[in-house]
This record gives sequence, C-alpha cells and structure tokens, in this order.
Amino acid sequence: MTTPRSHQYPMNGGSPPSPAYAPPAARAGAGGQGTAQPGCRAHPADPRWARPALLVLLLATAVLYLWNLSSSGYANSFYSAAVQAGSESWKAFFFGSSDAANSITVDKPPAALWPMALSVRIFGLNSWAILVPEALMGLATVGVLYAAVKRRFSPAAGLIAGGVLAFTPVAALMFRFNNPDALLALLMTVTVYCVLRALEAGRTKWLVWAGVAVGFAFLVKTLQAFVILPPLALLYAVCAPVPVRKRIGQLALAGLAMVVTGGWWIAIVELWPASSRPYIGGSQNNSFLELTFGYNGLGRINGEETGSVGGRVGPGGPGGPVGAGGGGGGGRWGETGIWRMFNESVGGQISWLLPAALVLLVAGVVLTWRNRRTDERHAAFLAWGGALLITVAVFSFMAGIFHEYYTVALAPYIAALVGMGAAALWERRANPAASAALGGAVAVTAVWSYVLLGRNPDWLPWLRWAVLVAGLAAAAGLALAGRRNRRLASGAAGLGLAASLAAPLAYTLSTVDSAHSGSIVMAGPRVAGGVGGPGGPGRRLGVGMQPPGRQGQNNQQGQGNQGNQGNQGNQGNQRGGGFPGGPQGGPPAMGQGSPQRNFPQGGGFPGAEGGARGGGMGGLLGGQDVSGEVATKLQRGAGDYTWIAAAIGSQNAASYQLATKNPVMPIGGFNGSDPSPTLAQFKEYVKQGKIHYFLASGGMTGGPRAGDSGSRSITTWVEDNFTKVTVDGTTLYDLTEPTD
Repeated sequence: MTTPRSHQYPMNGGSPPSPAYAPPAARAGAGGQGTAQPGCRAHPADPRWARPALLVLLLATAVLYLWNLSSSGYANSFYSAAVQAGSESWKAFFFGSSDAANSITVDKPPAALWPMALSVRIFGLNSWAILVPEALMGLATVGVLYAAVKRRFSPAAGLIAGGVLAFTPVAALMFRFNNPDALLALLMTVTVYCVLRALEAGRTKWLVWAGVAVGFAFLVKTLQAFVILPPLALLYAVCAPVPVRKRIGQLALAGLAMVVTGGWWIAIVELWPASSRPYIGGSQNNSFLELTFGYNGLGRINGEETGSVGGRVGPGGPGGPVGAGGGGGGGRWGETGIWRMFNESVGGQISWLLPAALVLLVAGVVLTWRNRRTDERHAAFLAWGGALLITVAVFSFMAGIFHEYYTVALAPYIAALVGMGAAALWERRANPAASAALGGAVAVTAVWSYVLLGRNPDWLPWLRWAVLVAGLAAAAGLALAGRRNRRLASGAAGLGLAASLAAPLAYTLSTVDSAHSGSIVMAGPRVAGGVGGPGGPGRRLGVGMQPPGRQGQNNQQGQGNQGNQGNQGNQGNQRGGGFPGGPQGGPPAMGQGSPQRNFPQGGGFPGAEGGARGGGMGGLLGGQDVSGEVATKLQRGAGDYTWIAAAIGSQNAASYQLATKNPVMPIGGFNGSDPSPTLAQFKEYVKQGKIHYFLASGGMTGGPRAGDSGSRSITTWVEDNFTKVTVDGTTLYDLTEPTD
C-alpha cells in the first residue's frame, strides 16, 4: 500500500517541505514505517554541507570544553579525592570510597567516578586526567542529540540543537567539572534517543537499551535518573506501532533491564558484610537503600534530608536549619515555585532559550496533532517536551537541597525542542501562523536575554541592546518575509539564530575563561540579586581562602607531591585563557564558600572554631589550602599508617589527601554528620596505630548537630588527650603522642 501524500508530508498539508529535505516517513516505505534518517551517517538526502558542518560543530564543542580546562585544578576535591582513591585501590574504585583505605564512600553511587578513576590510573593524578573524561561526555552528548534530532527532521535541525546545547552556560560548566551531572546528562539524552528509536517500528532492543541507560544513570545519581521515566513510558505505551500486549511486554523487558543494570551493584553492596566494606556516606544506618530513598531521594523533594546541611541528623533526632528557613520549605535553597528556573540565581544558567523551547513545543505539538498515532515527529516533540516539563516541575518545587548546576539536566531537552521546533516551523513558514510562531520564539528569546543581561548591567552592556534590536528585527522579518521572499526569510532566520545564541554564548565564554572549584559552582558573571561571580558565580571567599593557584603552588613545595601538577594551571589564573568577555581579574575561585543563603558566614557551623584556612562553611563546601610544609609533615612515615590523618568532613580530608596522595579519613562524611566512625571505633583505630594525625583546621568540629553524629565527641577527645602541633598555621594533633 502506498502512503498517502498527506501522510508523507503531514506538516505541509501534503506538499514536500521546503527546503528540499524529505522527512523519515517519505523514505520509509510502505505505511511510513521502516528505516528513518540515519543519525550521524551521511545520507543521499543530506545536503553537501551537512557532514562538514557536523564536524565543525563537534570540533568547536571540543575546543570549548577543553579550553583552559586545567585552570580548575582538582575542581570538586570531594570527588577528586574519591577518584584518586579509586585509582589506587580497586575496592575503593568499586564502592566509590573517599580514601584508598576505604573508611567511607561518597554520598552517591560510584559510576560517575569510574571513568575518571580509570583515566587517572592511566595518566596519573592531574587536572587533565580528571576533567577530560567530563569534556568528552559533553562532546558525546552533543553528538547523540544531533543524531536524535536529525533523524526525524534535518541536518540543520540537528546542528541547531547541538549548538544550543554546547553553548548553554551550565552545560559548559558541568562538562568541564567533575560532578556526576555530566554523565547523568549524557545518559538521559541516550535514554530519549533509544526510546525514539524503539518507537520507529516497535523495536524491543532499543527499548531495552533505554532501560540499560536509565539503570546505569541510577548508579550515577540514584532517583534523579527516574524523573523522565513516566512521560517516556506513557509515550511508548500509547504511540508504539505494535499491539498493546506487545507494548506492555516490551516495557516490562525494559524495566527488567533497568533493574538488572542498576541493581547488581546495590545487591552486592547490601549483601557485602558491613565490617569489611566502607561505610555508606550520606546514610545514617550504613545502608545504600536508606541513602537512595532518604538523603538522595524523597528528602530532596520534601526537604527532610536526614544528616544534610540544616536537616535532621538521625532518626528522631532534633532537626532544624542552620540558618533561617523551615524544615520542609525551600528557604534554605532558594524560593520554590513555577518561576524558580527564571530567578536571579538560576536564570542565567539555563533559561536563555527555555521560553522559546516552550513556545516551540506547543507549536510542534499543534502542527503534528492530527498526524497518525505512531507519527515519529509527534512522538519526538512529546518525548523531549515531556522530559523537559517533568524535570522543570521537580526542580521548581523540590524543597530539599537544590543547586543551580542541577539544571544541566534540562539543557539537552531545551536544545532538542529548539532545533526541532525551528525546523518544523521553517518548513511551514508560508503559513502565517507558523511564521508568526517562529518569529515569536525569536522575539521572546531576545526580550528574555535582555532581561537576563540586565541583571549585570556593567558586564558587556552593549550586548543586551544588540541582542534585543537584532532579535526583534529578525522576529519581524521571520513573521513577514517568510511568506514573501525566501532570501529575506533566510537572512532573518540567520540573524534570529545569531541573536538567540549570542547572550548564552557570551555567558559560556565567561564560564570557560574562569576557574571553578568546590561544591557549589555556577556559570557566567555575577548578577544583581543572585550569587554569581567570575570563576564560578556564587562564591564569597571564606576565612583564609586562597586564590586558585595557591594550593597548587604550595603543594608543589612538598616532598613526594609531584603528582599534584594538575594545579599548576591554576597559578595566577584569575584571568584564564582570554576569551572575549571573560572575567577581568575577578575574585579567585579556590575553595568557594556558600552562596548567599541562610548559612553563617566565615565561621562555619555554630560552635565551629573560627579562623580556618579553608572554604566557606568551615571547609564543608570548599577545600583547604594545604601548604608544602604541612604536606611534608603528613607524608613522613606515611607507610606505617592506614590513614596519615583524619579530618572532620570530606572536603577537609580531600584537600590533604590530594596534596599527599595518601589516605586521609573523612570523619562524618561530606557533612561531618554521618556516624562514621563512632568515638569507640576511632579510639580503637588510634589504639591500633592506624591514624597518625588529627587535623583540627577547617572550621568544622562536627558539622550540623555534630554532637549527635559523634564527630564532635571525637574532636573533644583528641583535644583533651593528644599533643597539639602547629605547622605553617595549621593545627595538628599527633595521635601517637598522648599528653599523659
């Protein structure tokens, strides 16, 4: 049976699209089913420029994400220390331990650490070995997104989507950083791609691959991987071109693949004797399941993260925030609500093209609404749009821990909708409604970019006006010229694309030109009412915090510390590589402090000792400045001890571990509030001669509600019973020299 012409070109009322690029259904054979447009491979229908343009896009993305990469040094030392540990110990590699002696794990599953740890095993411990895998993940995400969009629309649509993703500020930040979000974004993009491939002809293998991707994503960031499952599963259940019974069976197989891929590691961890594995960081009962459904799960939604900053420390224990804000609200992490993605802190990270994506989503769904149930383009809009809307909803209303960089998860969805929507409306530009919608998307982007740039009126002040004028002119041209003059329409489209990408690209270049370190990082320059700043907005220098080059310079003075050359790129790097619009000698980035939220300033948590030489919140969110003299002191006789030192909080311990490349025990895990080790366990370790020093510097004496977690009692016991030594301003307690 021959496919009717109206079904071959459903978006043009039966006429071939313009420009001359046939959608998949036109080449698919009978009934519109069959082989869709290949992703990155050349195809006879592709214009000659398609392959070179893709190569240019990928090359530009690679340069962008690799430029000035070593300026961030070890980036988030919390994860870098775990990477270093995994490169030394396969047991630490498997569990995601913070140290090679396997005292405690990071507060996430270990999958995001594995590529970096393997890289460090091969190339040694340095900034490039840690961060290049992240940049390659960004490059892969752009490639997968291009393939997904091009397959159902055109090479131009794929290029637009890939370019929008590459030039999104928060994407440039996270694909150059060592947080788990880079791998998560890649796997979520792969998941949508696989679901769309499965929808082409009801292919079971592609749906199973989607389940595998989600399962592996669970081992990256637990329940966040499941956020997009409801719309994707519903989409397949409704739109797959196979009988209902088969759809249900395929979804069951995909679910089984997801459980197996994500569950094997959990099963091993839960069955492994607790006495011979590291403590599960972030949990209060040494259980990964508790971590999954508590601190990293429902706690993020309702704000009751047990053991978190400002949260409860243990079941039944006293709760309450460190500063202001209620236990279940979003006060500690910013205001929740529908406008959260557009506020002063989040807006400049991700929302530049979010209004346009929503406009184009509606337009795309309307254009394809009357198509057959199994239409691939209609499914593509629903898949990417559903993933975007549900993720925006979760981020907007979650009352628990929320950081601005989480929004990198939205970047592929926004980019796909922009590419697909622009291509679909361009094909229908002879239709007044379509040309008006396309012009409206450009206009709303220009106006919103003007607003976002106006939040920092002193940063490239000419850009906001240039974007506004060019964008509105392009919008008018698209709305009017599209029906009359092809050449004018093409010019307006080019101008509109340039105006839409100019502002986020400027933010991205500023991000690339800056060093970023610590646990809370942001893209772009400082904004009025937000928490921005060069080198990673949101930083205020904490007590005694140092510029990016200080730690690397000091560490290189220590003996046996040659592996810390990764921080050499930080030396004097307050300016970076010199991209236009980059920071002009802005604030240094080392050991960022807490953003301007309800935390005490400078002194860490209540009761913490002041004068720490470390990051904000007493070293909780940023690493320590480790001098060469201190590193040398810690390394003497390191082979005689399981841990050369112990410190309160993972960030404090991580800095010393990276400086010496020897295990340092993080007491209490990331927040200093995990019951690991207990006072009795710590005393036993000291009695057995397993720990040499206790590090008192860092401004933390146990984190939130430290008395409940045991770290405060450990600090008190050490201070009362062991000899105090001061080295280059850092206070150490020699656990082999009791005061009695």
